[in-house]
Amino acid sequence: MNEKVSTTSPQRSVGRQLLIAVYAVFAVAAGARSAVQIATEFSQAPVAYLLSAFAAVVYLIATAALRWEGRRAFRIALTAILIEAVGVVGVGLLTVLDDGLFPDATVWSEFGAGYGYVPLLLPFIGLWWLWRRERPAPESATG
Repeated sequence: MNEKVSTTSPQRSVGRQLLIAVYAVFAVAAGARSAVQIATEFSQAPVAYLLSAFAAVVYLIATAALRWEGRRAFRIALTAILIEAVGVVGVGLLTVLDDGLFPDATVWSEFGAGYGYVPLLLPFIGLWWLWRRERPAPESATG
């Protein structure tokens, strides 16, 4: 009866916890930055500041959904991370093609260059993690 019980499951793995932590840091960083900018200099670059606030909400939703288990959490996380991927690639492309499009940078400007390109890598790491670790079993018809 000297069996060892593993406390490392996909839900508690170091990789998952690190991914959640990075999403949480970006939610706070983008949220705090956009809150200050919206409160103090909104008229200078409203679209850029609202995009950063939107990114913060997306990061927050992804953070929470990655913490949860089950099919609904998987779908929410997948949706948030796909929106993030489209956002960072779309805004990144727009800001590279027209550097005057936004008077001030967003978290996704130039593919997240201001944040060490982590915003560009993060959604693809998140998607990889979801597909590798989190594929939920189909729900039964009884619910």
